[in-house]
Amino acid sequence: MKKSLITIIAIVAVIIVIGMWAAGAYNSMVTVQEKATTAWSNVQSTYQRRADLIPNLVETVKGYAAHEKETLEGVVNARSKATSVNIDPENMTPEKLKEFQQAQGELSTALGRLIAIQENYPDLKANENFKELQVQLEGTENRINEARNTFNAAVQEYNVTIRRFPKSLLAGMFGFDKMSKFEAEAGAEKAPQVKF
Repeated sequence: MKKSLITIIAIVAVIIVIGMWAAGAYNSMVTVQEKATTAWSNVQSTYQRRADLIPNLVETVKGYAAHEKETLEGVVNARSKATSVNIDPENMTPEKLKEFQQAQGELSTALGRLIAIQENYPDLKANENFKELQVQLEGTENRINEARNTFNAAVQEYNVTIRRFPKSLLAGMFGFDKMSKFEAEAGAEKAPQVKF
């Protein structure tokens, strides 16, 4: 009788310890996943900030560069395309992330052309609104880069957490899938050419 009672107590103790470990492991995976999805929200927020600044920049340039219509339309169209690609943690596939990056890259290229217009318009270059918008966009580009780096670090922490044994066993059971990181676009190692 004593042996069976000790055996039952030992089994119950092992089950409790395993249960506590599983709960702790699950909670830590949720924590790193939430950190990664929050970092993604910050990336989207910084891209939205850039998209919000663009109409002001376009309107400022319009007054000086009325015949640069094609460049202005290119920026507006690229902004529209960039803001139409929506990704959330539920549909963050490598393909969707690539589509998002491509749309944002096209917007960056269009903005580069728009900023280069200032060389043809000395009055525009001196315009305080244009200068301020240019500074805001430059700051936003830096924020975008920082947000992407923070996102990649959070994704790395999440991916490492769910892939390490023994949490990898629980990750599969509870649907914690590997997340994709931002990667440089093809050809990003070359300096972009701004052409009119």
